[in-house]
Amino acid sequence: MSEAQGDNRQAGSAGSAESAEPTAAAEPTTAPAEGAQAVEPAASGTGEAVGRRVRVVLVDDHRMFRTGVQAEIGQTERTGVEVVGEAADVDQAVTVITATRPEVVLLDVHLPGGGGVEVLRRCAPLMADPEQPVRFLALSVSDAAEDVIGVIRGGARGYVTKTITGTDLVDSVFRVQDGDAVFSPRLAGFVLDAFASTDAPPVDEDLDRLTQREREVLRLIARGYAYKEIAKQLFISVKTVESHVSAVLRKLQLSNRHELTRWATARRLV
Repeated sequence: MSEAQGDNRQAGSAGSAESAEPTAAAEPTTAPAEGAQAVEPAASGTGEAVGRRVRVVLVDDHRMFRTGVQAEIGQTERTGVEVVGEAADVDQAVTVITATRPEVVLLDVHLPGGGGVEVLRRCAPLMADPEQPVRFLALSVSDAAEDVIGVIRGGARGYVTKTITGTDLVDSVFRVQDGDAVFSPRLAGFVLDAFASTDAPPVDEDLDRLTQREREVLRLIARGYAYKEIAKQLFISVKTVESHVSAVLRKLQLSNRHELTRWATARRLV
């Protein structure tokens, strides 16, 4: 966290990013949380320099990335962005978002516990609130078409990749707060193609049966990865990989990984 954010004392406590229990901002004297955390608002008057203020929650399973984003855009006096909470997985995200009710959530697509799509599903009532809607902007390293379409279907207002500059990210956050849709140019093309195409329906009911983690496993299986390689890449056990594969085969009514590979290839998921 940068020096410019020194007034933002963190509340709650957490252990690792995987086991943290998120809490809303409370006592400012507790130790900083490493995983999910709610951040006490900055001192009043710090938004005068930019004239606007937007409250943001960061959701990403990499603590170093969250720290970097916080340092880049969270200097409220300079940017107008006030980071009021962080989370490292789906459960933490839902808890922190519900507790802090930010205007905008910066949401990673690939998260432990079901991915960004699951966060969107569980936060649907907050997005639909006519008085104080919570809006989501996907911020991910992935530029895969299925990831973009998945979160847009889930209700996100936009999708930008992690190559975005800090200045552009701040601008995107304020635009999403205003209700605009924000996309990197190439990613906007994915959305237009998906919803305008006459060759394929905008919703794939079979694919939508799968959780975000099951889709990740499916994609890696279809690319020829062994179970051990998938486990290493996704930071899960081999048994968990096997469970996901079994669930995918059952939901898609397929018999083996060869049929699964053909199914994924036909949908251009590989």
